[in-house]
Amino acid sequence: MNAVIFDMDGVIIDSEPINTGLSIKTVAHFGSSITSEEMEKYAGSTMKIIYSSIKEVKHLAAPVEEIIAYMQASMLRNLSEEDIEPIEGIRELLIALKEKNIPTAIASSSPKNLIEAVVEKFKLQEYFTYLVSGNEVKHSKPDPEIYLVTAEKLGVAPSDCVVIEDSKNGVNAAKNAGMTCIGFRNLNSGKQDISRADVIVDAITEIDLSKF
Repeated sequence: MNAVIFDMDGVIIDSEPINTGLSIKTVAHFGSSITSEEMEKYAGSTMKIIYSSIKEVKHLAAPVEEIIAYMQASMLRNLSEEDIEPIEGIRELLIALKEKNIPTAIASSSPKNLIEAVVEKFKLQEYFTYLVSGNEVKHSKPDPEIYLVTAEKLGVAPSDCVVIEDSKNGVNAAKNAGMTCIGFRNLNSGKQDISRADVIVDAITEIDLSKF
């Protein structure tokens, strides 16, 4: 293991229930409705993929760019207003990795400004060498592109990278990139099939760095 790459939503921040609730409100604002169960399949996808699909399925009249802008503003406002902490064990894991001089990065499907806002909110700037957004690649998870781009930025071979993911799309992206994947079974991320992960944990605190 020469580098660790973190997904963000559902791994660093327990945002899936928050984002699902905001998505439901966003779709309602634009004249339709969606359930939390319908949202589960989109975990790990970019906002463009998510809301292009929802616009088509739910027959929303507004341009997809307007829908995304509304949702993104809601997410940033919520992050600013709410008193929240990283998922338990994340701070300790990042500290341990820094002590071992193992570089880390975030590879998230979320927009770059949201990733930066989360890292700033939790004061984690010193731990991440790179923050890579889904907006910086052509293909969304489960395509491996975002993980391959992040490995290249880190200067580490994909086979030497460990990824921490909580969604089916994310785990498949990591494995499609030829990386070792730790699947975090976050119950708040819905019913995600993370069976392709090399190791599955029920808590970030269960991750044992000595095994990688």
